[in-house]
Amino acid sequence: MSEHWWRDAVIYQVYPRSFADANGDGMGDLEGIRSRIPYLAELGVDAIWLSPFYASPQKDAGYDVADYRKIDPRFGDLDDFDRMLETAHSAGIRLIVDLVPNHTSSDHAWFQAALAAAPGSPERERYHFRDVDPAAADTPPNNWQSIFGGPAWTKTPGGEQWYLHLFDSSQPDLNWDNPEVHQEFKAILRFWLDRGVDGFRIDVAHGMVKAPGLPDTGGDGTIEMIGTTQAPFFDQDGVHDIYRTWRPIIEEYEGDRIFVAEAWTDSAERRSLYLRPDELHQAFNFDLVLAPFHAVDFRKAIDSEIANNAGVGAPCTWVLSNHDVQRHVTRYGGGEAGLARAKAATQLLLSLPGVVYVYQGEELGLNEVLDLPAEVREDPTFFRTNGEQIGRDGCRVPLPWTREGTSFGFGTGGSWLPQPADWAAVSAEAEDGTPGSTLEFYRAALAVRKGHKATGLTWLADPGDDAFAFDNGTLVCVTNFGDEPVPVTGYGTEGLGGSPPGVTGTRRGGAPGGFTMYPAQGGGPGRVGAGPLATPRNTPCEPNSAFLTGSSISCPHDRELRSDHGHRQGAAARDPRILGTARRGRRCLP
Repeated sequence: MSEHWWRDAVIYQVYPRSFADANGDGMGDLEGIRSRIPYLAELGVDAIWLSPFYASPQKDAGYDVADYRKIDPRFGDLDDFDRMLETAHSAGIRLIVDLVPNHTSSDHAWFQAALAAAPGSPERERYHFRDVDPAAADTPPNNWQSIFGGPAWTKTPGGEQWYLHLFDSSQPDLNWDNPEVHQEFKAILRFWLDRGVDGFRIDVAHGMVKAPGLPDTGGDGTIEMIGTTQAPFFDQDGVHDIYRTWRPIIEEYEGDRIFVAEAWTDSAERRSLYLRPDELHQAFNFDLVLAPFHAVDFRKAIDSEIANNAGVGAPCTWVLSNHDVQRHVTRYGGGEAGLARAKAATQLLLSLPGVVYVYQGEELGLNEVLDLPAEVREDPTFFRTNGEQIGRDGCRVPLPWTREGTSFGFGTGGSWLPQPADWAAVSAEAEDGTPGSTLEFYRAALAVRKGHKATGLTWLADPGDDAFAFDNGTLVCVTNFGDEPVPVTGYGTEGLGGSPPGVTGTRRGGAPGGFTMYPAQGGGPGRVGAGPLATPRNTPCEPNSAFLTGSSISCPHDRELRSDHGHRQGAAARDPRILGTARRGRRCLP
């Protein structure tokens, strides 16, 4: 495992409830994760980010933590965790665990002690309690609204005080003005670092610190969960003081361990402040999650992130989907077009300098499940808004591993959320070894990235109105966001690895390691010829696709490879891992 691995890693998010169920209770678990680590190793990821697995009543899918040092029995125990961690490390995969410092569960021993204690007690000082005004007994202390809907304040059972919860009422916010809270989380960090984890993803990293006096927000107090609106409870400067005390702790440990921030800010400049050398290592760039599928929007987000992160010497951290947002296949329109755009965006991200996060199931091309019935939904957002917001359950449906079975191989006891019947066709089993499948696309694309790391980014002339091209130091990536093909003539034929004009997709000395190049007509493995394979002049970049060329490979977009006559050809037709274009036989094989 290399030093500073985290600057250009591909990290895979595992949502434990929905990844794999080993004990047949319908919910994923640590042993299920351990059993699928070979799959992740073959996929080619460098690390796993593991969403919460701590003891929890599961009112918010584990982000309501009752005990930060115990495993929830639904997922296993500490011995199961240790075995999973050892298996991951043996496979060369690091493990980053979720940390939830903004709030605890209402079942946490601290909050239970606070409810049992009197107002003004040390127990209540660990959270944000405020007295009820007798003259306005039903009016909360301020106008803050819960991210999940409804007021951010709930009365204690005795009715004498309010307590703050920016999320569900079962998730009371901790008071980070209290030194005891600081000491507790430093001890929690050490507990898991001593156990061997490789880092922490910090949930609501922009939260924790509230503006002095808890002033009203603008308007009606409503702040969206996924957005950039400024608020007196988000992105306060005091959070940086916390992280400056955490950084020396993690640096005491060998192995280049890291902190990752989930920080929703109003600008890339504000986000980069979390990445100063004495604070955190990575911070998710959510701008592409919010961006429409258009070249101008993507380029603006990319430029801003690179410029601001360069100022603090930090890598960019790219992401398209996670457990809180709609899957990007669906965001981009769904169906074949949505999948094509999603794969193009993925190839684009994998060509950028920095870190890429992959959310479980996106390597299968899974769509958002939009038609879950109300009786199976669990996201508190759905219930706190009376169904006006459907919440996040649709991106959390358990993964399909096999073509058959009551839960498509997720487990023997069904799945905690129902899976669509058509997911049989996009199960890992169905896609494994299938030319043109999304899984094989991801495996090949990650292999390309691993062998050809980006060293920078230089924009090239735009090939079309809704398209762009850039040189990352080892590859040229052309991405077409539009509805018409764009030419790729000249891109990558010079200046990348010294490839002479007319020989694109090769490097001096032949095909790149791990790839076998085939000419468009004739020849076989090991031969790089002229013609459509060797030059992009006759091959456009199709709509909703990304095209790679340059000093390593010529790897167009994401459609099944076919010749001009629609028939798969030669040895390439027998290789299960093909990235190809639907036109003119250009092909590259990992």
